[in-house]
Amino acid sequence: MLKIYNTLTGKKELFEPIAPKTARMYVCGVTVYDYCHIGHARSALVFDMLRRYLEYSGYAVTFVKNFTDVDDKIIKRANEQGISCGAITAKYIHAYHEDMGKLGIRAATEEPKATEHIADIIHLTEQLTAKGLAYVVDGDVYFEVSKYPEYGRLSKRRLEDLQAGARVDVDERKRHAMDFALWKSSKPGEPAWESPWGLGRPGWHIECSAMSIRHLGETFDIHGGGMDLIFPHHENEIAQSCGATGKEFARYWVHNGFVQINKEKMSKSLGNFFTIREIFEKSEWPEEIMGEILRYFLLSTHYHGPLDFSDQALKESKNALNGFYDLFQRLDEPEEKATADQELREVIERCRVTFQSTMDDDLNTPEAIASLQGLKANVNKLLNQGLSIPARKRVREEFRSLGENFGLFQLDKWQFGPFVVPIGQAKEADEAMPIGVKTSGLADTEIEDLLRERNESRRRKDFQRADEIRKSLASQGIIIEDKPDGTTRWKR
Repeated sequence: MLKIYNTLTGKKELFEPIAPKTARMYVCGVTVYDYCHIGHARSALVFDMLRRYLEYSGYAVTFVKNFTDVDDKIIKRANEQGISCGAITAKYIHAYHEDMGKLGIRAATEEPKATEHIADIIHLTEQLTAKGLAYVVDGDVYFEVSKYPEYGRLSKRRLEDLQAGARVDVDERKRHAMDFALWKSSKPGEPAWESPWGLGRPGWHIECSAMSIRHLGETFDIHGGGMDLIFPHHENEIAQSCGATGKEFARYWVHNGFVQINKEKMSKSLGNFFTIREIFEKSEWPEEIMGEILRYFLLSTHYHGPLDFSDQALKESKNALNGFYDLFQRLDEPEEKATADQELREVIERCRVTFQSTMDDDLNTPEAIASLQGLKANVNKLLNQGLSIPARKRVREEFRSLGENFGLFQLDKWQFGPFVVPIGQAKEADEAMPIGVKTSGLADTEIEDLLRERNESRRRKDFQRADEIRKSLASQGIIIEDKPDGTTRWKR
């Protein structure tokens, strides 16, 4: 049974949903004023993987992920470009779907927008003011953190130690520096809606509480997001939601770790900031292959820890996937011997048990991938002994089934070859050098002619010429494999 690390309690806990075999999950989405970066990709993939594994384990999953489509950054970007906030958000919501589609991220069950839930936001704010947990100042409404005694229980911070921090405006009108806005009075040129406190717009934190309650109920199973959201965003969500309803908000709080670039924090100021579309645009691999490479890489580290994004890490991910797809090619070869069929069944069952036990242990994707690598190695050995065609098909389907949890091993065609990514270089060099080095420009027929010449040289015992051809092909990204029956396989 699945155990998952709960940030709220600080320990791994057995996942016990409110309703049997039903999982209701809310994940904080993006603020749509710019293109998504590799950090967004990691968070999206982690919770896509969690959803997939819950479904694999027999749960009916309702997955809600929002768009913040009214925010200071959106207003600033719209003013800079001289267009409406609606035009900005429409552009970047479309870009989000494009980018996530390339990564193989499935759309959420519901993808609500903040501007579609203004009535819910106003209603929740009214509940808080009626209970004395919020106060009004000049058309602004603030949550009073001192009125919620458990404030800080998610982030493990004490209210008396807290200072005004990230995304918290210092405002002398507030009763405590950590009081946060539920509703903001409008300024000229800003989007605004009618409310009991005058024209205005919602604060950031109240949006997610209102949307999650609307779509999942006052208490649901899992709330997720990046570690950067633990404080103040998720802390504030808990305070306002529990304060309004008198009920626990979410039972399990799941957070993914940060992404670093060559062991440095990803930052636009450091010039090591990479958007998802930049990575795909610079790649010479087809989108579906680049998508698998990124998925494999992003899942090769446990979701809770930091992840270092580098050229070497992507190269290793491509090479690892080469090994899997090389096996899938071997499985397609005609072979009637069934010498190792019985042993294969045992190997598959051991892998399946190991895969599920590692995933049940707080979604340990590195160990789960290691179990698949072990299956690959064992199947390669058994192929040398002899596997029947039905057995080969069974192996491929097992890889598809287990790989579906990660969105891996679903492709029928794969391109082999060297893989180099200029991550961490100067931006000018980065723009000039594409992701993915072109392999040989030789046509298939030219390669096959050279292989025939090589085999003929070997028959004549002209090993020097045979080796020259092998090295020449290798330098152009052509890998050859001599089989025991005297035939030669090759791939780019």
